[in-house]
Amino acid sequence: MSRALWAAARLVRVNNPAARARAPHLPAPQLHSGLRRLGSSVRMPEINTDHLDEKQVQLLAEMCIVIDDDDRRIGADSKKNCHLNSNIDKGLLHRAFSVFLFNSEEKLLLQQRSNAKITFPGCFTNTCCSHPLHTASELEEQDAIGVRRAAQRRLQAELGIPTDQVPPEEMSYLTRIHYKAQSDGVWGEHEIDYILFMQKDVDLNPDANEIQSHCYVSKEELKEILEKARRKELEITPWFSLIAETFLFKWWDNLHDLKQFIDHDGIHRM
Repeated sequence: MSRALWAAARLVRVNNPAARARAPHLPAPQLHSGLRRLGSSVRMPEINTDHLDEKQVQLLAEMCIVIDDDDRRIGADSKKNCHLNSNIDKGLLHRAFSVFLFNSEEKLLLQQRSNAKITFPGCFTNTCCSHPLHTASELEEQDAIGVRRAAQRRLQAELGIPTDQVPPEEMSYLTRIHYKAQSDGVWGEHEIDYILFMQKDVDLNPDANEIQSHCYVSKEELKEILEKARRKELEITPWFSLIAETFLFKWWDNLHDLKQFIDHDGIHRM
């Protein structure tokens, strides 16, 4: 068994709450809704976060870009509110991205999310998945430059990749997918996800609070990982599963000719 598949075989999600990484039981910040839309303010449910990782709870205060079903910006709200199932069920939708980073051997870098993560802890997924912030530099929409800047920021934050190794202009923005998935009874995802491809050899220094393992895989190794997920031997994130089962291998076969797959007008509803 290859080293990559050996690592993947161990990527079974921890469902026992006692096994998750926890911070000391400090008072959690009270994060009230910051939704700004048409001049109104909506109060969202208060959720006890005392049992969650302190660093990840702090990140819940980040402001996401709230959008409509056509990816038009309509406001902003906290990461916390954007990931509560109670709000998702009412239609709250935010902008996100998924990075697929390949090395010079055309192997894909995968990560296993840490058990400290609030949504989909311990799950296997693509190189980097996150969201642009409601800031001037990441709100810029021309050529999806704001999203690509956000991807550069998170590749450094999660994987420790120096920012000069992943400049936004070297990322290929292919298309967008719209999906919704529950992580548990409280938290979930509802995103329009920008798909970003990049091929480059990079230096890695992962943050253990974000990532508990990583590996480069070939197409055949990824197919074996997907088969293990179908047999419930490990878990992968829902967005990665959707992308891998539909588009990924076709794109991967054409890493040097991705222009034929660029679609910035449509949104794939998944």
